[in-house]
Parts: sequence; C-alpha cells; structure tokens
Amino acid sequence: MFNPQRLSIARERRAMSKKGVAEKVGVTPNTIHRYEAGEIAPSDESVERLAAALDFPVSFFCGADIDQPRRDNASFRGLASKSARIMDAALASGAMAYLFDDWVSQKYGRGEPDLPDFGQGQNIAPATAAKLLRQQWRLGDKPIENMVHLLEAKGIRVFSLAENTKDVDAFSVWRDDTPYIFLNRFKSAERSRFDAAHELAHLCLHKHGGSAAEFKNSPIEKEAQAFAGAFLMPESDLRAVVTSTIYSVEDLLPYKKRWRVAAVALAYRLLEIQLIPESRSNSLYVEMSRRGWLKNEPHGIAREQSHIWQQVMDDLRQQGVTKADIARETGVPAPELEALLFGLANMLTIEGSGERTAPRKVDLRLVK
Repeated sequence: MFNPQRLSIARERRAMSKKGVAEKVGVTPNTIHRYEAGEIAPSDESVERLAAALDFPVSFFCGADIDQPRRDNASFRGLASKSARIMDAALASGAMAYLFDDWVSQKYGRGEPDLPDFGQGQNIAPATAAKLLRQQWRLGDKPIENMVHLLEAKGIRVFSLAENTKDVDAFSVWRDDTPYIFLNRFKSAERSRFDAAHELAHLCLHKHGGSAAEFKNSPIEKEAQAFAGAFLMPESDLRAVVTSTIYSVEDLLPYKKRWRVAAVALAYRLLEIQLIPESRSNSLYVEMSRRGWLKNEPHGIAREQSHIWQQVMDDLRQQGVTKADIARETGVPAPELEALLFGLANMLTIEGSGERTAPRKVDLRLVK
C-alpha cells in the first residue's frame, strides 16, 4: 500500500517543493498535495516516476508510518540562518537514522542513556551543569580526547549529516527516552567537537524546552554555548595551564591543541573567565578574521569518527551483509546510510554473494 507520509519525507529529504516534484513527475502541484494528504493514491506508474524523481526505491513508498524528528522537539544550532526547507531536509535525515537505529537495536545490545536532566525549572547555570555532568561521567577536569566516542559511550546516538544539509551545523532531539545528536561532517573537526558539546547542552538543559522556532535569538542558544565552552575547557584546567600572557593569535596555538578546540572558541572562553581583557579578545578576533582562521585555521586536528558504527559495520561486513541488504531491510537507501554513518557504510559492498553468516555477539553497551 502506498504511504503518503513516506512521500512527504522523501520530498523533504531532497529539499524539494511540491511544485518541483510535480514538474519532474509530470503532474500538477495539486496532485502531489493530494498524494501527500492521502486524498488520492498514485498509480503504480506514478509511484515509479516519484521514486525516480526523488531517488528513492519504489519499495520505500510502501510500508508503515515512519517516526520522524519534528521542528517542535528538535534544536538546531544557529537556527536563525536556516530556512524551513533546510531544516525539513535535516529532520527527514533523522527519520532515516531512526529506521537504521531501530534495525541495529534488534541485532545488538544497547545500553540505557546516562544523561541527567538539568531542566524542569532547576535553574542550573550552564557552567555549573557542565561541571556536574563531568562529575557524573567521572571526567575530572582533563581534556576530552574524543567527543563522539564519549557521547556514544553514554548511550547517545550520534549520526552525521549529508552534504545536502551542510548548512546545518548540528541538531539534537529526544526520541522518547533516547537522545540523538546529528553532526555536520563538512565543518572543521574542532567546530564539530564544539557542536557536539553544544547539542549535549540542549539534551540535558532543554529537554523540556519549546519548539525549534523558539530557539532563534534566545537565551537558550547562549546557554548551550556557555555549557559547551565550560564542558570542553573547564575553568580550573585553563587557570592551571594558561600561566603566560596571551598577546597574539600564535600564543593560542599550543593551548588549542591541548583542548582540541578552535582558537576563536578558546579566546572567547579565556575572556569568559577573565583570563584576557575584552580589548585583547576583540583584537585576537580581528586578527583571526584577517588571517582567515574563522574558516580554516592552522594545526587542525583529525576528524573524530564513530566507534559504535565502526564496530557495527565491521561485524556486518564479516557476516556478509551488504548495503543492498540493509537498504532492503530498513528502507533506507544506500547513499543515505553512507551519509548518516560518517562514511563508514563504504566498508560494506553494494551487492554480495547472498551468503550470510550468523552475527557475532557484539554488545554495544560495552563500548567505552
């Protein structure tokens, strides 16, 4: 049976309007509207044209409703610059992630998330929340080696975003009691780490917050920024390590390597805890902008990769599972898998011999 909701998700995933789809399919925009509203069902031939226009398999359009992140329960970093179409494309990517994550959860053990709720009117300051979370996770004040690995070890599902949503820095969402973070893998590695900490703030500070639209130009974004800075660069560690005066942008480079953050984020954090005056912070920012560091700064770090999805892909490969197998069983097209899994799905062949071995006993709860 044709499912109109799946047509809406496929169209949003491609960031296309109903008019745009109609032109490709050769029908009127009103026809696409009626398809999605469930008022009429397309013929088999029309479904094939829809599938070709949207680059989804025909089988995707037949099946049960798909769970999908919504604008009213997702937080987008820097929402002010995002159009509704860009947000909807990212949220539709989230629907693909849900399908794949449910499939994985049927095959592998998944632990319960270890994430406190600092919301519900507790009025906990962002820096305090960051310190409390570090205490709960027994991190001390040491620099965090890999944010993606840390989040995964605490039961947070971490996915990457596809290139056609590269204007979205990151977004996060609670799906019932399971937290998800989606990271843009086309930004710098330092920026991605900060985005991960920013979204972590939304998950534990703003679980009971309002709709995504309410995040625009609101204190909520400032709270997430403050949390991210304090979580990645604890004040006590900064004060213990930064013992010499910061005069120039070159003076920031050894310290940015320690905390694995962008120089601009480090300079802002030093200003925040009053280790440098505002005038010095402003001059550093101007100099970094002049040198182009705001887009591409020297001494970049290696991009963080998922450990969970590396384990899963390695196990599936040894079983003889192909991308075509996963696409058929989940309904997620192979290119979407590659986009969501940090490119790790490329470990799998597209097609295989058809012979599959029994799965190994891989327990994702044991990943640290």
